[in-house]
Amino acid sequence: MALMITDECINCDVCEPECPNEAISQGVEIYEINPSKCTECVGHFDEPQCQQVCPVDCIPLNPEIVESKDELMEKYYKLTEVK
Repeated sequence: MALMITDECINCDVCEPECPNEAISQGVEIYEINPSKCTECVGHFDEPQCQQVCPVDCIPLNPEIVESKDELMEKYYKLTEVK
């Protein structure tokens, strides 16, 4: 699954620079995660870095975008052009 940022976001700016895929950006009101770029840090780290640094714990899995670890790894390969 891709991750998502909920309305509890306080715009603290710590998640955006942690994302290795540049999937996080400032939205109209809060930060947003582009699901086509989010791999939950699969291929980069053992755990999603944005979740690790979020002070308000507002970055859960997005239940509307279900992806297996294999699918996330494939997305990582496409994003990084690693084969």
